[in-house]
Amino acid sequence: MEIRRATTVAELEAAQHLYDGPARAEWAARFLAADGHLMVIAYVAGVPAGFVSGIEMLHPDKGTEMCLYELAVDAPYRRRGIGRALTRALAAVAEERGCYDMWVGVDLDNEAAQATYRSAGAADEGGFAMLTWRFGAVGERGFSS
Repeated sequence: MEIRRATTVAELEAAQHLYDGPARAEWAARFLAADGHLMVIAYVAGVPAGFVSGIEMLHPDKGTEMCLYELAVDAPYRRRGIGRALTRALAAVAEERGCYDMWVGVDLDNEAAQATYRSAGAADEGGFAMLTWRFGAVGERGFSS
């Protein structure tokens, strides 16, 4: 397995089978151009087997923290430590970039995700509610939820 940070639109498009929907070249380019947006991809035999994305969040009184935005591992590669390795790789990048912490929101019933994050060193900070505002039509987002 090889883990490396994505730096090109082609890399993001090659990993689109791991996303919730198809990649769009213009969105991929915007993602790469946005300061603090990161994607790390795990490759097995040259094929994207998993990814983790992160977004730096900056606040005037706190500094910068990393939000682990999404983690996915292709079904044939699960339970091999790829998710843990990707999470640790993002944490290492966050630390290198001066972030004071990294956090992730995870559904309370998603035991696999919780186990992955704990095995990568995360601590449970307790339950919370996630409230969402939705903007735009489903087709404009490029996927349905």
